[in-house]
Amino acid sequence: MRLLVTGGAGYIGSIVAQHLVARGDDVTVLDSLYKGHRAAVPAGADFVEVDLLDAEATSEAVARGFDGVLHFAALSLVGESQQVPEKYWRGNVVGALNLLDAMRAAEVKRIVFSSTAATYGEPDVELITEDTPNMPVNTYGNSKLAIDRMLTDEARAHGLAAVSLRYFNVAGASGELGEDHEPETHLIPLVLQAAAGKRESVGIFGTDYPTPDGTAVRDYIHVDDLAVAHALAVDKAVEGRHDIYNLGSERGYSVREVIETARAVTGREIVAIEQERRAGDPPRLVASNARARVGLGWAPEKTLEDMIRDAWAWHAAHPDGY
Repeated sequence: MRLLVTGGAGYIGSIVAQHLVARGDDVTVLDSLYKGHRAAVPAGADFVEVDLLDAEATSEAVARGFDGVLHFAALSLVGESQQVPEKYWRGNVVGALNLLDAMRAAEVKRIVFSSTAATYGEPDVELITEDTPNMPVNTYGNSKLAIDRMLTDEARAHGLAAVSLRYFNVAGASGELGEDHEPETHLIPLVLQAAAGKRESVGIFGTDYPTPDGTAVRDYIHVDDLAVAHALAVDKAVEGRHDIYNLGSERGYSVREVIETARAVTGREIVAIEQERRAGDPPRLVASNARARVGLGWAPEKTLEDMIRDAWAWHAAHPDGY
């Protein structure tokens, strides 16, 4: 297929684009490079530097002719979204609307959207399913949920074949492509920075949660497993329907488990400092993947150890990022 990957110079988008190129798709990456890295655009993919807030440039890019779009381009810092919500409503929602307008004009009828577990907020359930109520607690989650609802309406009104993939914590690296954020807010890269001596320690925020070891439990997925799900989703999107799938392992890992696994993989002493809970951090967020198993034929294959080993290898090869 001829596919457009928005945000394809970012962490997840670039690795999905790489998987699509490897399976023989004709891939074009669209990215503003606001957060993405030109060096992350995979070999074999075309590149256009466009900001989705530029409606005219977006229309021109989409008009080149594509069979489908995989949409990753977004602002994703939860704290920032609370401080400047207008930036997220404009960047995420208006950008997505410009993309959908361009797709409609060019008669591109297929989209896979990078949604998020943040649409669910902080549900007190053992496993989060697609039927868990959407109750976002921050602007980032609100903006992503708004786009999900836009896709439902587009599918109903215009026959769009749409799939939203909601994932939780993504980790790992894939060959020459890895995770390089500024600022970095994700646990595994922060732990590996401590292992590499780039930071003195890593914080454990809360040790009195009702979990086996007292620290918060989260679901982690290897970025390669995630890429496989996106490739399946673009193939299986159904005209006039908007399907939503959680991508999770159904097996959560605590903060202590992540740190201990990183110590074992890296062979480094990682200093962990126990601190008070952060406001709004629920004890456990773990996803069911039952619907994805049935609808996509997908299940994660890689372990937490795989994620940390691959990420550690990438960071060792790229100590200063891209």
